[in-house]
Amino acid sequence: MLSAQERAHIAQVWDLIAGHEASFGAELLLRLFTVYPSTKVYFRHLGDQPDEVQLLSHGQRMLQAVGVAVQYMDNLHAVLSPLADLHAQVLRVDPTNFPGPSHRPLLRQLVVLASHLQGEYTVEMQAAWDKFLTGVAVVLTEKYR
Repeated sequence: MLSAQERAHIAQVWDLIAGHEASFGAELLLRLFTVYPSTKVYFRHLGDQPDEVQLLSHGQRMLQAVGVAVQYMDNLHAVLSPLADLHAQVLRVDPTNFPGPSHRPLLRQLVVLASHLQGEYTVEMQAAWDKFLTGVAVVLTEKYR
């Protein structure tokens, strides 16, 4: 459960991300593929060497989905259920690849945000964003049970 202050921090983080979804998302994917090459198996549609346009496009889609989750953070189950179905039943993504405490995608996203937002991205904002993404991951992995 998110406190009012955490909700405010999440909204602040999203306000800083908004407008940069494509570039931040592309960087997130590049960092993920570099540090964890095995995750490329879930992005076969991007090919072995994805070009900038592909990365920007998919990165934007990923972060736009996060933006929708921010808008509906009180109803994550309803808003993310179709995405959870897609990942579990169609794409068959290993649920360990979703963000959560100490999970690789979350760490990659925190690094990307910290590198771009620097002083604007406070410790409190990072903690709230971490908690929010963990909640998103819980919803995205529910279909695996």
